[in-house]
Amino acid sequence: MRSEDQRMGSGSELGRFLRARRAQVTTEDVGLPPSGGLRRTPGLRRGEVASLAGVSIDYYARLERGIETRPSPSVVDALARALLMADDERDHLRNLVVRAARADTGRTAVPGRDVAPGTLLLLESMRPNPAVVVNRTYDLLAWNPAGLRLFVGIEDWPVEMRNLVRHLFLHPAARDLTGDWDHQTRDCVALLRALAGTEPDAPDLARLVDELVLRSPEFTRLWERYDVKGHSCGHKTFHHAEVGDLTLAHQSMQLEGTPSHRVLLFFAEAGTPEHDAIALLDLLGGKAPRRVRRWAVARRRPLRTRPSPLLPDPDMRVVGRERPGPQLRAVCWR
Repeated sequence: MRSEDQRMGSGSELGRFLRARRAQVTTEDVGLPPSGGLRRTPGLRRGEVASLAGVSIDYYARLERGIETRPSPSVVDALARALLMADDERDHLRNLVVRAARADTGRTAVPGRDVAPGTLLLLESMRPNPAVVVNRTYDLLAWNPAGLRLFVGIEDWPVEMRNLVRHLFLHPAARDLTGDWDHQTRDCVALLRALAGTEPDAPDLARLVDELVLRSPEFTRLWERYDVKGHSCGHKTFHHAEVGDLTLAHQSMQLEGTPSHRVLLFFAEAGTPEHDAIALLDLLGGKAPRRVRRWAVARRRPLRTRPSPLLPDPDMRVVGRERPGPQLRAVCWR
């Protein structure tokens, strides 16, 4: 995050969130009559929020300034109602209050990047469905062949630069690849903002945000909105240069016993064109002979899979090392 954000304490993070929410709520939204005169800032005034929440103006002002950091649960709920917060935003507010009330524990350590062998086997078992392992800032830590191939161009970057947020905002192919790019970027920044609220001293997050603020005006604009959200499932559309348009279901799964590692899985029902497309991605991400890959792309032939006792697959990689263990599935032609 930006250096001024890092220097400010936990209470200031709570205040920034309240100010950002206040700026996005109008008098019409909460049923108040329009007030006369010009407003210096967008959204509600402090006095209006205080009145809606049933607290004094002075107390609310101290919350925004980071002077007061211990609002009661009833005040937190009242503020969430007054500012029309969604469930994710209400949860974030509660988390900020809990953190603001704690003593400063100093700079946060960067979580480890090692991925357990069992997790790598899990990625392999998900083939041909694209799957990757990411950390809290969406660095790519491990992947299966289709998982890497799905994000066009990311494999051309050095391993240490492979990050899904960086790819979304900075890679020239990302805007064409991602269906509803504006929506995806809003959700992505909102996830990082939620992390920044509860881990404001995280050095890995600070480095990523500093880079994107400098290099992407779109990221800067969304970052300053202070929208927050949690992880969710749903569907994502890709306009892929190699396999065409496809809409895939996706799921995000926390890996227990890890430093905030998650599996991101994209999948489609067997027998559908989308499943054929991801099976082709799995083949293209592997080591099939080049003439076979060209033939597959030209014909978009459906694929099927069968058990195989093949040797370890060199395309199941984790940062810094190859995946141990057997390849569980192999692609063959109908």
